[in-house]
Amino acid sequence: MAGRLIGIARKSRAHGPLETVDAVEIGLATGVHGDHRGATRPGKSNRRQVTILRAEDWAAAIAELGVPISWEERRANLLVEGVDLPRAAGAMLRVGAALFEITGECDPCRRMDAVADGLQSALRPDWRGGRIARVIEGGHIALGDSVEIEG
Repeated sequence: MAGRLIGIARKSRAHGPLETVDAVEIGLATGVHGDHRGATRPGKSNRRQVTILRAEDWAAAIAELGVPISWEERRANLLVEGVDLPRAAGAMLRVGAALFEITGECDPCRRMDAVADGLQSALRPDWRGGRIARVIEGGHIALGDSVEIEG
């Protein structure tokens, strides 16, 4: 069953402000164009080029907290809905024209508790904090694009 891309965000520097956009280019060497974390660096792993958050997981964490918080506070790149994101490293996820390889869990850090007390703990169960991924095929993505597990 296909899901849908409902959010795109990027930040130009570490701890910088998050910018949401309606569409963006995804590149093998850049990840989400304009996002500092996606750029591949010599001698470094590119396993965390893009972060992907499932809207249903975010909603469950926020419901547990009982505090309304916008998904952008998670500082993820892509927000998807209607698809069960795989947990297995190596699983492939197509978002619009781009193809991503899931490389692991996006562990919530202590910065989440600066957003709301207890948010880090609320994101820990069942991979609610999202997935990290590398770009396998670049391309243009936009809000409303289909999200599907491949293979």
